[in-house]
Amino acid sequence: MSVYENARELGEELSELRRALHREPELGLDLPRTQGRVLAALDGLPLEISTGKALTSVTAVLRGGRRDARGPGRAPAVLLRGDMDALPVQEDTGLDYASRMPGAMHACGHDLHVAGLVGAARLLAGRRAELPGDVVFMFQPGEEGMGGAKIMIDEGVLDAAGDRVVAAYGLHVFSTVLPRGVAVTRPGPVLAASDAVTVTVRGRGGHGSSPHAAKDPVTAVAAMVTALQTMVTRDLDALDPAVVTVGSLHAGSAGNVIPETAVFEATVRSFSEDARRRVRAGIERVLRGIAAAHDVAVDIDHVEQYPVTVNDGAEAAFALDTARDLFGGARAVEAPRPMSGSEDFSFVLRHVPGAFLGLGACPPGVDPATAPMNHSPRAVFDDAVLPDAAALLAELAARRLDRAEATP
Repeated sequence: MSVYENARELGEELSELRRALHREPELGLDLPRTQGRVLAALDGLPLEISTGKALTSVTAVLRGGRRDARGPGRAPAVLLRGDMDALPVQEDTGLDYASRMPGAMHACGHDLHVAGLVGAARLLAGRRAELPGDVVFMFQPGEEGMGGAKIMIDEGVLDAAGDRVVAAYGLHVFSTVLPRGVAVTRPGPVLAASDAVTVTVRGRGGHGSSPHAAKDPVTAVAAMVTALQTMVTRDLDALDPAVVTVGSLHAGSAGNVIPETAVFEATVRSFSEDARRRVRAGIERVLRGIAAAHDVAVDIDHVEQYPVTVNDGAEAAFALDTARDLFGGARAVEAPRPMSGSEDFSFVLRHVPGAFLGLGACPPGVDPATAPMNHSPRAVFDDAVLPDAAALLAELAARRLDRAEATP
């Protein structure tokens, strides 16, 4: 029986796990219930399991049965990753397994990632005797802005099997854009870098009828928000772009009061380190220039969150070939351009070659072009892709170990 056929037999079990996770989502780095469900799901498999110190991660190592076939020395290892945390979103799907936790929801599909990785562990454990090396399963909290991957790297996940893993693969489901069951990736940049910017403008308060006697931070902020959009289109190469979006702006408490301060927050996305540096410098220059022109003070807190997620070219081609072999050519496509979302799997790919893939999970009968997107309170993902995710991850690991064994 093929890996894909075995994966389909696990479909109901993986769906039950996914829905149990969906009912009880947890946020951030501390996910005790989620960690417990993962440990229970892995119980009985021939795995070496450890848990995190600074976060509730789970790292499991499967030792291949043919790992000594190359003679003395340590065997190669491949890493597979699944993120476990949810979002601070109030669910509005009406599903019978909807979140029971107020203000928390698996709106980004991480519950499917966990179930898919558990499925891959089961599939590979069943083929342990055939593996010429080891597999590291990385169950990671804190992907949503907490940098959980970086913490797990600091705690040694890349070396959990002994030596540094030779390759790493991650997978992300999408409730929109992609048809169900279609896998996608590309060589080079696949997801954007993400920065967070908080800007505080400090003026002098006063009466709204006499702005000349005050220093109005509101008009300065209005000019800043508009000027940032112009800066992006004029300072950066159109073929190496960046996105600056102001999502939060707060000032004042009454229409006839000029406030002392105004604050706005923005997200910045870029696809190269050069663009990232240029947009940061541009933000600094534009905001300080406008502040000077309005005779107000400005504080800029610019935090670099996640770097660009960059796929190794050879690993991306290998991942697409593997998906085509599993699913057929129509269900494995190369993305023409990166996506502007960001991922902390980028930290893993800074240390080892690998690839990050997308997998369509839009429910049947729903148009992917108009379906609620990831992070929406109405985002719905189809459990039918769980065997696809499990089989693809398992096959990537098995084939990559075979390739490592064949390399002198």
